[in-house]
Formats: sequence, C-alpha cells, structure tokens
Amino acid sequence: MAATEETATDEDALFVLTAVLLTPARFPSVLGDDFPEVCAALGLEPYEQGYGLVLGQDGGGARWTVVIDDVSLVACALAAWDCGMEYDLSPDERSVVSVLPGWPLAVAVSAPGVPAPHDPPPDPDGGRPPLAPPDARTWGPAQRRLGADEIALRWAVWREEYGGAEEPSGSGGDDAADGPAAPAAPAESARPSDGGEPSNEGVRRVLREAHAYVETPPPLGRVRSAFASDGARTLRADGPGWSLVARTDDMAFVLLDDMPGDVIPVGRGPKLPALLRALDEMAAKPA
Repeated sequence: MAATEETATDEDALFVLTAVLLTPARFPSVLGDDFPEVCAALGLEPYEQGYGLVLGQDGGGARWTVVIDDVSLVACALAAWDCGMEYDLSPDERSVVSVLPGWPLAVAVSAPGVPAPHDPPPDPDGGRPPLAPPDARTWGPAQRRLGADEIALRWAVWREEYGGAEEPSGSGGDDAADGPAAPAAPAESARPSDGGEPSNEGVRRVLREAHAYVETPPPLGRVRSAFASDGARTLRADGPGWSLVARTDDMAFVLLDDMPGDVIPVGRGPKLPALLRALDEMAAKPA
C-alpha cells in the first residue's frame, strides 16, 4: 500500500503491505476468542483503546509487524483502501508500541523490488520467535472462527440457503479447503422443540453459555456487535469450542469444534430474540 521510506535499498525501510485493527470490537478472530487472548498471543497488554497492526517487509524482504497505538490512523487507511484509494500509512515513531518479527496473519502479497518474504534472522539476545499465522488448514478453533467470520461477512448468502424460512434445515459435509474459507453447508436444523429448546445438545450448551455471558460479562471482545442492514445488528460471540453468529432481527448460526465443518442454523423460537437483544446491549461495538 505504502512505504515508510523512499527507497527499497534501505534495509531499515518498512514497506507496508496491509494493516489490521486490534480493538475490543474488531480484531483478527483467527488469533483468539477475545481481545485479551489475541493481545496475549502478541505479547501486548490488553489496552482497551486498542492497537493497529501494520504488516510489512524491510529492505531485505524480512517480515515485520509494527504495533502502533494510533488506531485512527489504521482505521483511516483501511477505509481508504476499501474504497480503492491510496493512503500513505506511515506511523509516527512516537506511536510505535512494539516491533515484532514475522506476521501473525497470512499475507498474499509482497513488496516489489525486495527479496521474497521471509522471517528475519534470530535475535542474538534471545528475543521472541517470529510470529506465524495459526494453522487453519484443518478444522479446529482457528478455522471455526474463520468460518464464523465468513458467515458474518456474507450473511445474506447463508440466509438464502433457507429460502427465508423461519425454521431452517439443510445438510452438508466437511470443509477441506486450505486456509480461510466458508464452512460446509449446514448439517442439521436446530428447531426449538415444544419446550422451546433446540434439539441439538451442542447448541443447547452454546445458548446456556451465551446466557451466562449476560449474567457475568466475559472477557472483552468475547461478544461483538456491528452494524447490519435495516437497523439490525450482526452479533458475534465465541466461547470454549464454539462460535455463534446472528442478526438481532433474524436467526443464528452455531459452529462447534467437535462438529468439523458443520454449521448449525438456530431458528428464532420463543427465547432467541431476547438473548440476542441482551447480548447486543453488553457487546463491544465499533467507536
């Protein structure tokens, strides 16, 4: 996108490839279930105002992640890039919190005119090993959370699988794709029974734990809320072994570590709307 120095021959130059926000309401969920967990993975204090992560290469091609506390700078850069506009993301040295070797996320591009991306040489003083993206090639927490990200991003597509029906159903199989990808088509319906409880035991556990979040707030960012169409909100909640994606005016989807590749749709029923409203009230929201 931009470089912090003018020439690729300068070993100390940082050629910025991309950037991401690390705030309670918006963070790379592939790295963890909540904001403090992701901060811990990067060796950062869970500073509530958050950070920006700038990923780039030096003049020798080595991968570096620069952590800055100027969140608004990164937010502006991301907004510009999303609109196809240029933006010179050049952090002020005073905003730099930490410079970490490696990248915590997969980056598909590289800086022109420098060697191919590679980890910097080991720190002779015994510093931390280079960051590396979590292995999301097989089903587990990282791919489960990436699947939930995909559903939240493409809600209309997933909702269309059910033809607008109030109580969805469907079938599907495992997801064998490498890296970030949508999960398989939903495996079964979680229609409420006559007693108002979903039929799937895994879903019942997820809803119990989500209800517990309302009573006892979980770690910051474990529940997040973002704008959606028609005045609704998109909710995202994670917990030990599960992810939930929902719209406050609609249904929900559940993904479980112990059900590889499956997405379980949850009809609104008599209890889900109140739970979604309560979660939205206590969720972390973008500024």
